[in-house]
Amino acid sequence: MDNWIKSGKVRARITDEGALEVRCFGLTTQAKYYKPLLREFFRKDFTRLRPGHGDYAVHIVMEYTGDPPWMDLDNLAKALLDSVSGNAFADDHQVARLLVERRVGDREGIYMRVEAMD
Repeated sequence: MDNWIKSGKVRARITDEGALEVRCFGLTTQAKYYKPLLREFFRKDFTRLRPGHGDYAVHIVMEYTGDPPWMDLDNLAKALLDSVSGNAFADDHQVARLLVERRVGDREGIYMRVEAMD
């Protein structure tokens, strides 16, 4: 099931359950790098989303290889939430559950899953 929409380092898809999944390959310690990268992707390449209303759950994973990068996960979360505001949800105040973690992976990058809560 490779229904990812791809552009450069960014990939996104809507799952069968209606969740938005986003992958961004490569890792930088500059959290602010991700906001314009993802906003541009959603503006140009992934235009079928309309912001929803209600509460959302967001899971963000920073995967790294080698030593853990020196990055504040709260800053990363803020940049990523800002990047999908206006796409997945109208505003990031709609995020009722947020899990942000870092872990060793096979490839460096960011994974995010956004889904409406019942």
